[in-house]
Amino acid sequence: MSSTFKITTLALSVSLALGTVQSYAAENDAGKVKKEEVERIAVVGSRGAPRSVNDSPVPIDLIGSEELEKSGNTDMLELLKGTVPSFNVQSNPISDAASLVKPANLRGLSSDSTLILVNGKRRHRASVIALLGGGINDGAQGPDISVIPSSALKQVEVLRDGAAAQYGSDAIAGVMNFVLKDDADGGSLNVRHGSYYEGDGDTTEVSGNIGMALTDDGFANLSFQYKNADATSRSEQRPDDQGFIDAGNTNVESLAQIWGSPEINDDITIFGNFGLDIGNDREVYMFGNFSERDVRGGFYYRNPHNRGGVYSNDDGASLLIGDLAQTQGAERTCLPVEITTGNVLTQQNYIDNVANNDNCFSFNELAPGGFTPNFGGNIVDTSITMGTRGQFDDTLSYDVSGSVGRNESSYVIYNTLNASLGPETPRDFNPGSHVQLEKFFNVDLVKELEVGLEMPLIIAGGYEYHQETFEVSAGDEASFTAGPYTDQGFSIGSNGFPGFKPSSAGSFSRQNYALYLDVEAQYTEDFLMGYALRFEDYSTFGNTTNYKVTAQYNVTDDFSLRGSVSSGFRAPTVGQANYSNVQTSLDDGILVDSALLAASNPVAQQLGATELSPEESESLSLGAVWEVEGIHFTLDYYNIEVTDRVSQSAKVNLTPEDKVKLKADGVPNVDSIQQVSFFTNDFDTTTQGIDFVANYSTSLLNGDTTFGLAYNWNETTVDRFSAVTGDFKVSRLENDLPNHRATFTWSQSWDEVSMFTRVNYYGEYQGVHADSSGLSKDADAAVTVDLEVSYHVMEDFKVSVGAQNLLDQDAEELDFGPGTPNNLLGGKYYETSPFGFNGGFYYVKATYNF
Repeated sequence: MSSTFKITTLALSVSLALGTVQSYAAENDAGKVKKEEVERIAVVGSRGAPRSVNDSPVPIDLIGSEELEKSGNTDMLELLKGTVPSFNVQSNPISDAASLVKPANLRGLSSDSTLILVNGKRRHRASVIALLGGGINDGAQGPDISVIPSSALKQVEVLRDGAAAQYGSDAIAGVMNFVLKDDADGGSLNVRHGSYYEGDGDTTEVSGNIGMALTDDGFANLSFQYKNADATSRSEQRPDDQGFIDAGNTNVESLAQIWGSPEINDDITIFGNFGLDIGNDREVYMFGNFSERDVRGGFYYRNPHNRGGVYSNDDGASLLIGDLAQTQGAERTCLPVEITTGNVLTQQNYIDNVANNDNCFSFNELAPGGFTPNFGGNIVDTSITMGTRGQFDDTLSYDVSGSVGRNESSYVIYNTLNASLGPETPRDFNPGSHVQLEKFFNVDLVKELEVGLEMPLIIAGGYEYHQETFEVSAGDEASFTAGPYTDQGFSIGSNGFPGFKPSSAGSFSRQNYALYLDVEAQYTEDFLMGYALRFEDYSTFGNTTNYKVTAQYNVTDDFSLRGSVSSGFRAPTVGQANYSNVQTSLDDGILVDSALLAASNPVAQQLGATELSPEESESLSLGAVWEVEGIHFTLDYYNIEVTDRVSQSAKVNLTPEDKVKLKADGVPNVDSIQQVSFFTNDFDTTTQGIDFVANYSTSLLNGDTTFGLAYNWNETTVDRFSAVTGDFKVSRLENDLPNHRATFTWSQSWDEVSMFTRVNYYGEYQGVHADSSGLSKDADAAVTVDLEVSYHVMEDFKVSVGAQNLLDQDAEELDFGPGTPNNLLGGKYYETSPFGFNGGFYYVKATYNF
């Protein structure tokens, strides 16, 4: 391998760490190179046919736009899951705001442990905090990757290594860089429609991209995506609901509670990427997006006999009855009604004391079959980045940029009630909104120095300023107010998700700045080392310093060794440090209201909460890259130790004394709250694993053929925890994700026909239902198959048909053992299925390139 190529690779590796501006590519067998204007993602090294970069000291996956298109999926999270085996996505069917922004995991760590970049610049977080995040993501607040459409992307790069010393907070598990298309001409238009084998979840999408010249020296590249998706249902009738129907209550829905994917309406995203050469080795650039969607999903069913604070306050022994006159100061006259049959509506004492009594009421009159709230929201995501980059001289380059990102979630809850308002309650509410606003300013410099080594020493350094604000806006008054029936035992606020009170509203901010230095030295033609150091200071908890050392040694032209050791950190988000709310969850199959408290709340501190501090990590990776008879292999081992991890605690039952303190602190609906949780630094983990990647290209069946095999073994062990975290949370952290994941791909193309198939293997995992330790089991391994076949009707127009989960592999069916009905809560499958619970999906797609 030529020394010139080594120099360019070295420069690229340093430049990636700082998001700098230039890259290079090999040109021919003689070893000549040329500068090439490619997007910054390539500064870690170009990957060509193989999925991992040959000359990088750390493992990197490069996923091109063609591969993204072939996968047949349009959800960016699902695209990455099918391509990167250590990347997992779980669909949470009933999970509060986590159903609005799906959390994802790289290498088994939480969704906010992976740093997201767009064009090399840090991406802002979503405003949604995943309070019911499936164990691993409980309380996580990561970016919303789903707003990035595949039509806007030239490629995606996944750096599978800790990189906090280079990028700062969040890069514990790795870094994902989404590179936008930068063509100055041409474009494409795609129309796609599909449905699940079950006949639901109909999805229609239109997307496109166009490149235009911006004067003679620039480009304007615009992309869009518009999508609608119907909800799905993988549900059965709950036994209690069927009991009401059998007892003559005709007001119960045929499926009272839905487990499935939410409905998505008017999901629109627009991305723009602009660049202009202004001469003298300088250019200006700008990129950004506008995205909006409406999401509506299911919630837990409210039983008309025993839902606390609405129908009963003694677990269904008697009805909770409101006395209208009592709210005006009169003596109470309504008599109690004991529930003695399977349908209280037919009991004579109910008919006499409630149905035929104008002064007395129960919510069995308003919602006689119970009710199931629908939770959703409107998500608006916007961002803009502007900057300039260029050369001071032949050895010194610069990149100066500023970014603003904003994500707003405006929540809605339908088909519920504020019980304390009695018969005058609305049924739909706006509980308020969350806004995440982030501002960035970066200065990056790269210098080449001749110091007598094999190649020039590359020194890169920079400065970053970051301001983060989390804002809570109050809901409409009916969503949080304590109505006239509060003193009679009726619950306060919109049931299922009480609105944010004005006293809880406000903005919470912090600032941090960072100074960082990167040095890479090519000591010999075959031996490269890199060193990184980053100092970061936060206005809330102080400063932290982190390091990284990398190395690569070429044993032969076809075999090299690589490795890294680094420290890292993840700062708790402003939302995690300050947010509080009330949510409805299940405890041993019973619906309870649970309050999330800020760590500074006196009750939380009494139960073990302390002021949040950063997570800290130590990472080690060792790997090899080799090529044998045209087959390219990479094998990497990693070990990540994370201490003081930030997460939502286990739920703790409240005492009467605790409730007094909560009332004094302004927490709504205290009398109906049974449990509390809070954010805490309570446990340490060690995650280790192996990534293996192999690629081979050849000619087969009179066409061009590419095979790919990727395998990941990942294991997380909780090293330290307390009762604040609890045994079940530990089990979820260690067992919910499969330890073994693998994909085998076969891509085949002829003159007019092409085919792409992927076989996905998912190892055993822990099946969990309704976030309950009593409703969990070990689930079997499974295999799914994805297939797409395309026909070029003409050179620029093709039609594709395909299927995801072609053989309709079902998720693990619920099995709670003898004596417990499997449809206890209306579900059919365990929610933690790593390949989802909806089954096979087929689609047709038309693509026009121009």
